[in-house]
Amino acid sequence: MKKIYLISLLMLTCITLGAQNNSQAKQILDKAAAVVGYKGGATASFTMSGKYGEVSGTISIKGNKFMAQTPQLIIWYDGKTQWAYNRQADEVNVSEPTAEQQQSLNPYAFINLYKNGFNMSSQKIATNYRVHLKAQNQKREIKEMYITINRNYQPTEIKIRNAKGWSTIKVKNFQKKNLGNDTFRFNAKKYPQAEVIDLR
Repeated sequence: MKKIYLISLLMLTCITLGAQNNSQAKQILDKAAAVVGYKGGATASFTMSGKYGEVSGTISIKGNKFMAQTPQLIIWYDGKTQWAYNRQADEVNVSEPTAEQQQSLNPYAFINLYKNGFNMSSQKIATNYRVHLKAQNQKREIKEMYITINRNYQPTEIKIRNAKGWSTIKVKNFQKKNLGNDTFRFNAKKYPQAEVIDLR
């Protein structure tokens, strides 16, 4: 009887600690989401590396809108529609991506993902926080993430695991800025020769 009681107590302690860690991780991400989600907008530079090599660029964000630029691509997303301009081919693909599909292009897309469908935990590493997210349903496109957040609650590194393996996004030079909504829409007048391919 005593043994059963001890096992029950141990299980209850583990469940309680897990719930506390889950709550703490969510609080950290809530604060990071508030910083990243500054209502006027923000800009940053990033380097993304993974199975297919490495690419660097800049990103502008405002709420769930973003505009990312790399040497090969410019991507605009206005909250519903996405335009991806291939500089070399001079063509624009128009689509309506899911929140998970945006993650491969927008380092800050996690702020729309973590609130549902993930188990989470956190740990303190020096002056940073490291939050671990694991999808409750492993059939999801994004199966696991590690997000490193500095003392100012700015994400500095996001590691993502999907079916193709791990990729890492390092972010720096985060700055709050007031950005107009036109920043996040493709302007055909600036690319008069571009072929537009509608994939919706």
